[in-house]
Amino acid sequence: MARVWNTPFFILATIYFVVDGVFSYVTRPIATWIAKKEPFEQARLWIISLRPYPSLALFAVPVIILEPAKPLAGYFLGTGHFFAGGVTFITAEVLKLTLVERLFLLNREKLLSIPVFAWGYQHWRHMLDLIESMPFWTASRRLAANAAYLVRVHWLQFKNGQRFRSFRTPLGD
Repeated sequence: MARVWNTPFFILATIYFVVDGVFSYVTRPIATWIAKKEPFEQARLWIISLRPYPSLALFAVPVIILEPAKPLAGYFLGTGHFFAGGVTFITAEVLKLTLVERLFLLNREKLLSIPVFAWGYQHWRHMLDLIESMPFWTASRRLAANAAYLVRVHWLQFKNGQRFRSFRTPLGD
């Protein structure tokens, strides 16, 4: 009987990690771009000067503030406010992942020196490794890479003033 209850939780956890993984893939360039801006240098120096537990508290702030936006977005979607729900979810997710990933990169060693955090991170990393090893993940990454390649090719063609080529097969189908 317990196995019946584990399946929906596993599915929900998988969806959660897949969505976080996809958004994380998108937010990495944003975090890198933000980190290169001059006003954030003083903040970076302050953040890396923190000790482990204040670093953990600072790391938790964006999660605590922005994580409740997911159920709020679900409420919006459930009540028919699709645009508001989508914007709420995407904005909160991009902000959360950008801030959390950057804070983690700056304080990784300090955060992993906290035993409970290291234990949780080990389990989180194991779950991500499990998901990333699944066939649907590799297939979706391949599709995303192909789509990104096509967008780059068409952008370069557009930029260079070349005509777009048709996607027809050589047989003209």
